[in-house]
Amino acid sequence: MPKSRIRKKADYTPPPSATKQAQPIKLTNRSWVAPVMLAMFLIGLAWIVIFYVTDGSLPIDPLGNWNIVVGFGFIAAGFGVSTQWK
Repeated sequence: MPKSRIRKKADYTPPPSATKQAQPIKLTNRSWVAPVMLAMFLIGLAWIVIFYVTDGSLPIDPLGNWNIVVGFGFIAAGFGVSTQWK
């Protein structure tokens, strides 16, 4: 049985103007994230603890039980800030 002829294609080489050099990764300074995140967690925790210890008269008396929501809001904001941490 005769052997078939192998066709060889030329290797593709992109033109020099189309090649892009790798850009260095731009590092941003995110040193503020960890302190802000921890501060939000601690403020939220302190808000809720103060509310329970003072039987609802502090931190803001007119809010009543909504003070718990405010405390958890600070904690949720801390989790939101934590998404920026790398």
